[in-house]
Amino acid sequence: MKIVFHGANALTFRDGLESLLDQAHEVAEVPDDLATETARATYAAADVIVGVQLTAAMPVSHSLRLYQVPAAGYDRIDPAALPAGAALCNCFGHENAIAEYVMAALLARHVPLADADRRLRMGDWKYWAGGPTGLRTDLGETGIGILGYGHIGKTLALRAKAFGMKVTVANRSPVLVSDIVDKAYALKDLPAFMGSADAIVNTLPLTDETRGLIGEADLAAMRPDAVILNVGRGAVIDEAALYNALKAGRIGGAIIDTWFVYPNANKPGPLPANLPFHELNNLVMTPHMSGWTYGTISRRRETIADNINKLASGIDLGNRIL
Repeated sequence: MKIVFHGANALTFRDGLESLLDQAHEVAEVPDDLATETARATYAAADVIVGVQLTAAMPVSHSLRLYQVPAAGYDRIDPAALPAGAALCNCFGHENAIAEYVMAALLARHVPLADADRRLRMGDWKYWAGGPTGLRTDLGETGIGILGYGHIGKTLALRAKAFGMKVTVANRSPVLVSDIVDKAYALKDLPAFMGSADAIVNTLPLTDETRGLIGEADLAAMRPDAVILNVGRGAVIDEAALYNALKAGRIGGAIIDTWFVYPNANKPGPLPANLPFHELNNLVMTPHMSGWTYGTISRRRETIADNINKLASGIDLGNRIL
């Protein structure tokens, strides 16, 4: 088969692919812009495309059997642009990394290592045990609310419970109360869920159903000192509602990793939102990095290779969306 890696993101998973394949295949690489006739012809001849964007403006590969997204999110894929008979699949493998990011971000709010280090270098013993000024809070005495109970949500719940946190969940399908989940909510009960914990974490992908799901009323239902984290997709939270809640100090803060504006060829270094979040001092901003680790790359490469092997052998594909 002819396997084509389309664009810089997909090429991250290219090295070492052949060592994971059961059979020899032709592997080609094309740039994001598909600007040359050679690139477009290579793309159009693919049996398998590994990429993150598919639109009607791109060449159609009538031989395409599998469009493999090397990520969990597929909101940049237009299903109508898939030729008849082609499967659409995605990858996970990022849940461990994202769970670690969330726990690190929450721990940083309770354990002031950097501040203690900075102070002690100046002879300031503020956090010395026994002193009245350095007392801090315990993460394990707080609660975490996880919106979406898929790969990320389940992995995060296990990590949070290991720290002794109370875990609440909101999900489209029912979630049973267990040793891990202390209370579960339906999405129709979102305001009640938003007020159930000290930290609310969105892990949901962006779909027509989830776009703007968390709005002004939902943010208003949060505890006034609670923090919201977004590691799902930016637009699941209404941008203006989030900005206004933070600017007015109606919630305790935010840790945002997934955004409303992203780099593109014409603007490679934009600010990540349409509103001036960067001027606020009650949030931590990171550049969609929570799942980006060596382990994630390795696990996703294995998933890509596994699906190519399954396709070549006539076995049902994994993580099939369409």
